[in-house]
Amino acid sequence: MKRKVNKKQGWLWVLAVMAIVLLAVGANYFLQVDLSARTTQGKQAYNDNCASCHGVNLTGTGQGPSFIHPVYVPSHHSDASFYRAIANGVRAHHWRFGDMPPIAGVTKAEAEDIIAYIRQQQREGGIK
Repeated sequence: MKRKVNKKQGWLWVLAVMAIVLLAVGANYFLQVDLSARTTQGKQAYNDNCASCHGVNLTGTGQGPSFIHPVYVPSHHSDASFYRAIANGVRAHHWRFGDMPPIAGVTKAEAEDIIAYIRQQQREGGIK
């Protein structure tokens, strides 16, 4: 005998399976992607210079916001704004984490790689 499932039950089933998968493999699994050489270097530079405040996998900390947030969509925060923040620091304007100091020692090439990594991770996280 075939059991009939209504749409609401179907969606509940889908959500339950998704929750189990997230618990089993961890939400960060879904942010892991096949990285190009540039973004691989960017990830390393990000981890060395940015992750202590902005979190591993761009998830934020008590010291800085997540970059996987709609406020960092490229049309609102361009790549140039990331360059300026790295080179010059930036005054707090969206969050209450305080001002960001300049990040000493990050070269222009490293900044390009960091930004490439951030943008790639944002695309994977639905920020386009």
